Amino acid sequence: MNKNDLYGKLLVINKENLFVYKELEQLTILEPIKVMSNKILCKRCGQKNLKSNSMLPNNNYYCPRCILLGRVSTYDKLVTLPEPNNFDDLSEILTWRGNLSKYQKNCSDEIIRAVKNKRDFLLWAVTGAGKTEILFSPLEYAIKNHYRIAIASPRIDVCNELYPRIDEAFKNISKILLHGRTKEEYKYTQLVICTTHQLLKFKEAFDVLIIDEVDSFPYVHDKGLHYAANNAVKKDGVKIYLTATPDKFLLKKIKQENVKISYLPLRFHGVLLPEIKVIITKNWWKQIEQAKLDSKIRVYLKKWVANKNQFLIFVPHISMLDRVYKTISKILPDEVKGTTVYSADKERIEKVQAMRDKKYTYLITTTILERGVTFPKIDLMVLGGDNSVFSVSSLVQIAGRVGRNIDRPNGDVIFICDRYNKQVKLAQNQIKFMNRKAKKLNG
Repeated sequence: MNKNDLYGKLLVINKENLFVYKELEQLTILEPIKVMSNKILCKRCGQKNLKSNSMLPNNNYYCPRCILLGRVSTYDKLVTLPEPNNFDDLSEILTWRGNLSKYQKNCSDEIIRAVKNKRDFLLWAVTGAGKTEILFSPLEYAIKNHYRIAIASPRIDVCNELYPRIDEAFKNISKILLHGRTKEEYKYTQLVICTTHQLLKFKEAFDVLIIDEVDSFPYVHDKGLHYAANNAVKKDGVKIYLTATPDKFLLKKIKQENVKISYLPLRFHGVLLPEIKVIITKNWWKQIEQAKLDSKIRVYLKKWVANKNQFLIFVPHISMLDRVYKTISKILPDEVKGTTVYSADKERIEKVQAMRDKKYTYLITTTILERGVTFPKIDLMVLGGDNSVFSVSSLVQIAGRVGRNIDRPNGDVIFICDRYNKQVKLAQNQIKFMNRKAKKLNG
C-alpha cells in the first residue's frame, strides 16, 4: 500500500491485517460498527440496522446498507490518514480556451466567492446552461490554492460524460474517475470525479466537494449518501450543489442549512428552453400491444426521419422497451437504425457512445437517460408522460435533452399521455417559469 493512497481514504481492513498499517504516523483507526441493544450503527454510511438483519457468526455484525461497496463488519477496522494537500505548483492549470457568457461568468464568480469564504452554495441552472464550464474558474482557483476537490454525481452516465471534459480542460492536473464500473486502480490525485456512492470511501478528504444533479436518484432520498458527502468533506471545507430541477424539499433543506442560492435561467446559447407539447391519446399502449402505432406518434417519427434528426423515445417501464422497439422499427426505413437501453443493460455505455457516433438514429430508453447525457440536434417523445414513474424533476430533465446545441437550439418535446395530470402540468409550468426569468434576464 502506497502511503499517499491512504490520504483522506477510508479503508476497510480485516483486524488480522491491521499490523501492516500500524507503523504509519498519524494513522486513525476506527471501529466500523457500533453495537447497541437491538440495532447496529455503521460508521461508514452512518445508518442504523436491526441486529436481526445484520448478524454474522459468533455475535459479529455487518452493515447491509452499504454492502455494494464491499462488506464492513465487526471483524474489520476502518483506517485513514489525514489529507495533507500534497500537490505541486503548476505553471498552467486551466487549458480550456473558451469564453463564458456574462451570466455564466457571474455564476462562476459567485462560486469562487463561496469557496474563498468557505460557505456552501447552490447553483440552480437550467439544463444546458453550461454548468461544467461555469465550474472551470472555481476549479482553477481551488487547484492553485492546493485544495483537493471532488466532483460527485449520483449517476454513472453523468460521471462518464463529465470526466473527459474535465480532463481536457485541466490536462496537467492529477485526476481519477471512480464508479462501480471503472477498472482503474485507485491512486491519490488532486481531483476526483466519482459517483456519490464512492464518497463512502473517504473521510475529511476534500476541501471542495461539488455535487452535480443533487436532486437526482439515488442521492436525493438516501440518508447514507448525504452522510457520506458530509463525512468526505473537511470540517472547514465547502460543498457546492448543482441542479436544474430542485424540488420543494431540497429548497427547504437548503434554506434550513443557510446555503446561498444563485440561479441561471438561460442556456449558454441564449435561446429559451423548448417547451413541452402534450398530446392526449388514450389507446397508444393498446395499439402497440397489437403491433400498431397511433397516427399522432407516427406523424412525428416520420417528420424526424425526413429531417434526418436523431431522436429519443422514453417509456415508463423496462418491460415496454422491446415491444415499443419492434412496433416502431417496423414502420421506419431499414436504414434508420435504433436500439433499446436501460439501467441494467450490459451494453449501456457502448450503446450511448454509438448514439453519439451517429451509428444509431434513435434510442428507446427509460429514465436512465433523463440527465447527464447530451446528444446534439435531437428531438424526443415520452410515451406515457403521465405515468407515476415520472416525477416533475424527471420530466423537466427529459425535456432538457433537446435544444442543447448552438447549431440547433430548439426541437420537439412531445409527451404522449392518457390524461393531463399534475406532474405533466407542473413540468410545463417549471419550464415556462424559467423561460420567463430568462426573458427578463436577457431584456
